[in-house]
Order: sequence, then structure tokens, then C-alpha cells
Amino acid sequence: MTHLAKILIAGTALLTLSPSLACAQTSNSGSIVLNGQIDLHLSSSNVNTTVTNVAGNTAGSSASVGNNLEVVTMNNANVNNNQYVSSVSIAADQNATVSNTGGTVTLSSQAICNAADVSTDPHTTAVTSQQECQANDPSALLNAKVVNAGNDVSLSSQAVGNSFSEDTNAAYMPTQNTQLNASNIASTVNSTVKNVSGNVTVNSAAIGNNAQIVQY
Repeated sequence: MTHLAKILIAGTALLTLSPSLACAQTSNSGSIVLNGQIDLHLSSSNVNTTVTNVAGNTAGSSASVGNNLEVVTMNNANVNNNQYVSSVSIAADQNATVSNTGGTVTLSSQAICNAADVSTDPHTTAVTSQQECQANDPSALLNAKVVNAGNDVSLSSQAVGNSFSEDTNAAYMPTQNTQLNASNIASTVNSTVKNVSGNVTVNSAAIGNNAQIVQY
């Protein structure tokens, strides 16, 4: 079961999203976002594709996410985020055969336990985020065979335990980020690529905890 909360705040609003228990409220002093997400069931995505004789571009993706939060606001903001995933499986697999394409070929698999992104444009932003991944095996797998491509080929697989990002131009931005990953992270790409007119890029990444904070 995937719990997804997406909160966009531009004016005065009260928004409650269930069952993720995400609540966004704005007042004269700014925006208050309280998000609590718990995932207790497996998440699985499987894509099996065969593509032949395409004049344009070809794109295929498989994604599986436990908990995901996106907050965008132009107000002063106070964000409190708590995300937890129990001992379940989060898996994204893609098996693709692509031949005789005139454009680009882009194939990807992505498995994420917890993800949170906060983007603000105020004077003050205060964020407290706690993420805990107890999943058995967030895993991403891509099996790809690409033959006779007229342009670039991009193949990627990514598995992540906890991911947090914040982007703000606030002058005052106290941020407290806690990430705990107790799971096995696996990312695999098996690929065969032949007769490509453009560039070929193959990436595989397995990340336990990742945080990026940008203040400008």
C-alpha cells in the first residue's frame, strides 16, 4: 500500500488527506503542515514490455514507493513530517525488449521506502523530518535489451531507503532531519545494447539514506 500526500499551498486553505493523516493549514502567520504516513503492506510494480518498429521515442518506467510527501508553498512554513515503513517488500521490476526505434530509448526502475520534498519561497521555513525504513528489501531491477536505436539510450535502476530534500530561499530555515534505514537495498541492471546511433548511458544506484538541503 502506498500512501501519497501532495500539498500545494498558495493562499488560505485547510486540507486534510486521508488515510495518510496529512494536514496542511494556512493562517496569517504562514503554513502549518503535519504529515504522518505508515506503510504496513508490500508495494510491487512490474512492467513487461516488447516494443518494435517505432519511428519516435520509447520510454518505459516501473516505480514502487512506500510513503511519499511533496510540499510546495509560498508562505512562511512549519513542516513536521513522520514516515514509517514496516517489514514489507518494496519492489519495482521492468523487463523490456526494444528494437528498431528511430528516437531515444529511456527505461527505468525505481523503488523508494520513504521520500519527502519541501519547496518553499518565504521568509521563514522550519522543517522537522523523521523517516524510518524497516522494509525487507527495497529493490529495483531492470532487464533491458535494446537493438537498432536511432538516438540515445538511457537505462537506470535506483533503490533508496530514505530520501529527504529541501529547497528554499528563506533567510531563517532551522531544519532537523533524522533518517533510519534497517533494510537491505538492492539495485540491478542487466542490459544488452546493440547498434545505437547516439549515446548509451547505464546507471544503477543503491542508497540507504539520502538528504539534500539547498538554501539560496
